[in-house]
Amino acid sequence: MLRKRLLLLSLVCIAGCTKPLGRWVDPFIGTDYTGHTFPAASCPLGMVQPGPQTGNYLWKYCSGYNWSDSLILGFTQNRLSGTGVPSLGNILIMPFSGSHGPEYASVKQDEKASPGSYSVSLPDNGATVYITCTPRVGCYEMNFTGEGRHLFVNLQSAQLRIKTPDPDLSGAVLDWEGDMPDCRTLRGRLGLKSWVEYTLWYEIAFDQDIVTLDTLCLNPAYKAPAYVMDFGSGSSPLKAKIALSYTSAEGAHANMAEVSGWNFARVEKSAAKSWESILNLLPIEAPDSVLTAFYTSLYHLYLQPTVISDLGAKPRYSTFSQWDTFRAADLLRTLLTPDIEANIVNSMIDAAEDRGHLPVWDLCGKDNYCMIGNHSVPTVVDACLRGLRGVDPERAYAAVRASLTASHEKSDWEIYDRCGYYPFDLVKEESVSRTLESCYDDWCAAQLARKLGKEEDYAFFMERSRNYRHLFDASTGFFRGRDSKGAWREPFEPYRYAHAGKQGGDFTEANAWHYRWHVLHDTDDLISLLGGKEKFVEKLDSLFSVSAPSSLTGESNDITGLIGQYSHGNEPCHHVIYLYTLAGRQDKAAALVRQVFRDFYRNEPGGLCGNDDCGQMSAWYIFSALGYYPVNPVGGAFVPGEAQVRLKGARKVLY
Repeated sequence: MLRKRLLLLSLVCIAGCTKPLGRWVDPFIGTDYTGHTFPAASCPLGMVQPGPQTGNYLWKYCSGYNWSDSLILGFTQNRLSGTGVPSLGNILIMPFSGSHGPEYASVKQDEKASPGSYSVSLPDNGATVYITCTPRVGCYEMNFTGEGRHLFVNLQSAQLRIKTPDPDLSGAVLDWEGDMPDCRTLRGRLGLKSWVEYTLWYEIAFDQDIVTLDTLCLNPAYKAPAYVMDFGSGSSPLKAKIALSYTSAEGAHANMAEVSGWNFARVEKSAAKSWESILNLLPIEAPDSVLTAFYTSLYHLYLQPTVISDLGAKPRYSTFSQWDTFRAADLLRTLLTPDIEANIVNSMIDAAEDRGHLPVWDLCGKDNYCMIGNHSVPTVVDACLRGLRGVDPERAYAAVRASLTASHEKSDWEIYDRCGYYPFDLVKEESVSRTLESCYDDWCAAQLARKLGKEEDYAFFMERSRNYRHLFDASTGFFRGRDSKGAWREPFEPYRYAHAGKQGGDFTEANAWHYRWHVLHDTDDLISLLGGKEKFVEKLDSLFSVSAPSSLTGESNDITGLIGQYSHGNEPCHHVIYLYTLAGRQDKAAALVRQVFRDFYRNEPGGLCGNDDCGQMSAWYIFSALGYYPVNPVGGAFVPGEAQVRLKGARKVLY
């Protein structure tokens, strides 16, 4: 039984005679409150994440799962980790015996999860489910405790972006085609629309014959069918393999070769071993509670981006949450797994050559243009500066330069170059944040231009990287919105949260307090603008102490993990604590790091104070636990804080 193997896995050695580090990973951390993580089975950066679906709409269900829910709707094959927008959640299956819960759902009992495995009991449906996977194939073993062995399959399943409590799946599937080539196989193609439009091919194989198949009409507007399959009576478990592809039916069929036969114990062992290879990159000494927080963070870091190329094809990745991950997550993967990161960076460059610019927010190989900046730029530039093997600096620079000079959505370079900033009368939302973030991308481009001897480009981008000065108001000490004629936005409301498309304003999921510190590439100049080190420290102190009533701030789901106006739950603040060290007060940085560890990284389902955002929250924890953080993630400089763990041995953690 796979369940017994799950229990035994923590008692045996995976490599040599050392105990597996996977025993310290708790996939349920972050699955409640705002973390938006999931307990589904997965492999490092894998295409599939087969696991439980407890909702497919509302912000609560960005990953398709929330720990606080009592019901499981079924099991879907792909999902996002820690994002602020839902998507994927495709191909739902649900086993049941002679009876089942409403709409085939069941209460959940005895949930267990470990790296590469998930199991649960479904008492309403008289079934238990054990799941493992390879990078491209989900593997299910379903046991039945009642009369009969049945499977509900809903091909219309998808995550919705709507915010109503009454979900309508009718627009999720644009078109479908499929067939049943034999009595043990389903295959087909889904045209889907959620955060992006994408096409998904699938092949589902069973280890025994489908005795009967009934097609259901769940809704006349649905484009894809649902089925109830009968596998006859008997006591043997039903096993299923589900292979996906984002390229073709042939790709899905080829990907099925990752799992030969029906020995899922071997698959489970391989998945666990793949995670051990990642976890062992950072062997540490620490108390047990810290080991759990640390290795769960490392596990979360390697859930995404995800491979979208088929077995045997050139590696290609997607799920690039660049506004979040450029700050620490991308750099940490570069340091730990440079060969993998080289493939990720080349995927970004390939995308740029296809669409004219590097990915902004890439999903299923498509750009959804969520968030701001062109923050694949720092990731690509850092890879070149570090000399990652297989990344061509000239080809990379062409992609970087095009991204920062040829206008595309949310990058209006004609306006930007004419005014020297994004004016709020011409750029209606996020004008200050977009300016400050663009300055950093320009500085990164300048460093690669200089490395390649492109002096004119170096001078151009360096000059543009100082545009943040045009929005600094010395009278208030904040960066402020300015119109195309140079007038400040009035009234000035430094506490007012801004969120594009929801509350408007000049900032991105933040306020003036948060972006006051967003000059990652020239903190010396920022310190000077704010009056020198002593005044700078005083202003930092005020960030962590001031508060304001909601009547002055407004509401935002993303402004969480507050210490004063500091918001650890959202990425623009992630470097700010370490500015104390750069101003000569590492003691204050260390004290705040300890507070964040204690309050915002707890080993429980609601333990993360904000969206994990494809590993960025986790990367902050890993770097900080090691004792330093990259305020400027490009160029190799780290700023010390206070270590929580000690690396075993003398491993060099720099590429």
